[in-house]
Parts: sequence; structure tokens; C-alpha cells
Amino acid sequence: MLSKLITPANIKVDLESTDKEEVFEELLEVIVAAQPGINRQEALKALTIREEKMCTGIIPGIAVPHAVCSSVHGAVAAVGLSRDGIEYASLDGTPVNFIIMLLFAQGDTESHLQTMKDVASVLQHPDFMKVIMEKKTPQEVYDALYNFETEPQE
Repeated sequence: MLSKLITPANIKVDLESTDKEEVFEELLEVIVAAQPGINRQEALKALTIREEKMCTGIIPGIAVPHAVCSSVHGAVAAVGLSRDGIEYASLDGTPVNFIIMLLFAQGDTESHLQTMKDVASVLQHPDFMKVIMEKKTPQEVYDALYNFETEPQE
């Protein structure tokens, strides 16, 4: 479940970044704080290479940058909210306001795919962006994510 990867400590409710490169660095700081053994430069390179293949800003207002990284153990995530929006070169051309960054260990394809499926399920809820953007604290964002994940969709 997605809520097992994310804690309030992994959530930044007021991102300072204004573009994709900055937000990668900003959210990587959150991830490295959670798992200090991660090679920051390797992770940044993996995210950038993955992003060059196809932009991860695939849902209006939402981006899910993700990559596989040899210094990651298991999976780790960070969530960021930007009230002003971040220039992301997303598929629809609009800025993103919600970003969930995911890093996975090499060779753990099953966990990687299940996590991406869980993320997609949560993000597709029709009220997701409205509810999330109303939240002011990391705990409120976490609680909302948990509720979206555990409540059946109508």
C-alpha cells in the first residue's frame, strides 16, 4: 500500500521549486533524509533519464517521477505540493501542483509495479486534487492519501 511508503515526514506542503529540475532536487532532499544511504547523484541521474524517455506529468496538475536506483533499499517516496504550480513540461502543457516521487531498488519489479498501480488508483479519484490542495499540513495530506487509498471508489 502507498500509505506504507509515505509518512508525514516525507511530505512537503509548500514546495519552493518553480521548475522540474528544482523540484527533483528538493524532493530528493526529503528522500535522502528518510534513507541516508541513497546516492543522491545516482538517484537524480536515474530520475532524469527516466523523465527523458517520457514525461511523468501525465495527469492534469499531477506528476509521478519515478526511477530504479541501486542505492535504494526497497522503495522510498516523497510528496510535494506547490500552491503556485511548477513548470513541468507535462503532457497537457499545464503546471503541476502535486508530485509524488518514487525510487525503487533494482530487481524488485513486482513491488515497483504494485506501487505504481496503487498510486494510479489513488490519483484517479475525481476529487483527488480538490481535496489534497485544501490540506495545509503534512499530517492532513497523509490522512487524505490514506483515505483515498482505503475508501472504495464510487
